[in-house]
Amino acid sequence: MRATRWLRHLCEGFLALCLLVMVVAVFGNVVLRYVWGTGWVVTEELARLLFIWLVCISATLAFGEGKHLGFDLVTSRLSGLPAAVLRWLTRVLIALALYHLIVGSWQQVLVGMDSRSPVMNYPLALAAGGTLVMGLAMAVLLVVQAWTDLRGETGEAQP
Repeated sequence: MRATRWLRHLCEGFLALCLLVMVVAVFGNVVLRYVWGTGWVVTEELARLLFIWLVCISATLAFGEGKHLGFDLVTSRLSGLPAAVLRWLTRVLIALALYHLIVGSWQQVLVGMDSRSPVMNYPLALAAGGTLVMGLAMAVLLVVQAWTDLRGETGEAQP
């Protein structure tokens, strides 16, 4: 799908931008500390915030491509009904884990709305929002994968 490819490229561009900003901020701070004995105060908070989003978006992309770490010693040897049953059981367990991730992340976003970071003064909900976005995106991807499986199409990635 063209929209999926466009969204994937957008996410990859965001990841590259996060990594670039992190590298420039941390390297610039190191140079400033060693050469002039000073530094940027915001570097640590900025790097932490960007790292959270980098990990969350990367995990979502990996989930969508079926590249998460998995244990398939048993399922790779199965076919037919037993394989389908285990695939659906896996989806149910993933959905349960995502439910708890989404609920917990939402609670952290609500708490973070009233809390500010000490240096940059951004709402801490911005950091917690990374896991919320990750959980919601993975839930959508899980539904798409399940729908693709129900229709009998071969999906790009099966959990």
